[in-house]
Amino acid sequence: MNALQRLIGRKQSTSREIAKNRLQLVLVQDRVNLSAGKMNQLKDELIQVISKYVEIDQDGIEISLTGNGRQHRLTANIPVIGARHQ
Repeated sequence: MNALQRLIGRKQSTSREIAKNRLQLVLVQDRVNLSAGKMNQLKDELIQVISKYVEIDQDGIEISLTGNGRQHRLTANIPVIGARHQ
C-alpha cells in the first residue's frame, strides 16, 4: 500500500477478498440470469454512453453486481475527469 492510498483511506484488497468478490459476482450473475458476456457488454455500453458527456478515467472504473437475497444492485464507480465540450 503506498502513502497516497493510506492517506485517502483506501486499502489494497487481499487475494482472499478478491476471490470472495469474484465468487459473489458469479453467484449474483447466476441468480439474475446474466452471463459474464452480457455483463461485459453492459459495462462497455455504460462506459460508451457516459463518455459521450464526460471525460472519465477508464483505469479507475469499478462496476459490480451485488445481491442480498431478494434484491440485486448494480453499482458503478466511475471517476470523472471533467465535462466533455463538443
